Amino acid sequence: MGMLVPMLEMFQSGDATAQCHSCACVTMLASSESNREAVMVDGVIPLLALAKSYDPKVQQNATWALLHLTQSDWSTRILCEAGAIPVLVLLLQSSDSKVQFHSCTALCNIAAHQEHHPKLLSMGGHFLLKSLLTLMSSTVQKEVLVSEGLLDEIGQLLHRHRSSPVIITHSCKIITDLCSSCMGQQAVMESLCLSGLLCALLSPALSDEILLHVTSHLHHLMTWGPVKSNLSLTITSEQVSRLVKLSGQIQNPQLSYNSVAIICKLEMTEETTQLLRPHYVAMMNYLLVFLKNKDVKFQQLGIVTIFSLKKDGHFSSLLADSELEVQLRKVHAQTEETRRLLQMIQPLSPSSVNP
Repeated sequence: MGMLVPMLEMFQSGDATAQCHSCACVTMLASSESNREAVMVDGVIPLLALAKSYDPKVQQNATWALLHLTQSDWSTRILCEAGAIPVLVLLLQSSDSKVQFHSCTALCNIAAHQEHHPKLLSMGGHFLLKSLLTLMSSTVQKEVLVSEGLLDEIGQLLHRHRSSPVIITHSCKIITDLCSSCMGQQAVMESLCLSGLLCALLSPALSDEILLHVTSHLHHLMTWGPVKSNLSLTITSEQVSRLVKLSGQIQNPQLSYNSVAIICKLEMTEETTQLLRPHYVAMMNYLLVFLKNKDVKFQQLGIVTIFSLKKDGHFSSLLADSELEVQLRKVHAQTEETRRLLQMIQPLSPSSVNP
């Protein structure tokens, strides 16, 4: 009926209400595949212009329309050629959750086609990755990122670029943020994300700073039971060896702590025990260092790790009458003495603390 042209003309009216309503009408047209071609001919550039409007309602409808135009390969290609990617990436930083949602979902559809990856990654300063990280802390619903396979893409990136500090650092943050839901945890386990992070540990090119980043996130991920079980089943002997080696990095206490914490959280199944047994002597050496550390958190992690390893009779036999067991008794004696001294002090009443 020729309604599209006057609708598009209203985009330039300068009236936010008229722009908002006409944009909503164009969105409805774009949702139909039979009308999408007509919208693509004259509507892409005006929609991109409205997406940069200062009016949040106009932005919402414009990004909604752009989202509909990413539903097919050919329309997505035209959008990208018209410069949609920079606009959508900038809109990820919008304060409006609907604008964030529409633009992020549109980018997710674009990222599903490998031909567009160079354009997505060509923005300077890793702007797309940084914008996605910013988005993770916003109020926008994130389940669509999981259902659209973002974690699958990240897992593959980690395997292809296991020596890239930038990719590893940003991937760690995204994986951890998306793992906050049961759906996200399941998606992480079904993807290559965990194996990708474990493989990154084996890269000789990574600095201690990046290794510290990876081990911190792996340790955090293992606080979720299903992820912990999955990682315990998939970890390899080479990766266990690497964690044991990193555990002995006394010159980098936090890296050592993180590596021991990961080992401590592994489920002591028969398979895991077989992987750990060749390293018991080395592990006893660094556990001794932990027990001698004045920092209580190191002592506590050492004790918990010893308790976990004692489930294997082979470790228990090595522990008997060893220097590690002697130090364990000393820590126990010191703790008992501290407890006795504390019992001598009556708890202060609230009134005496805050007269």
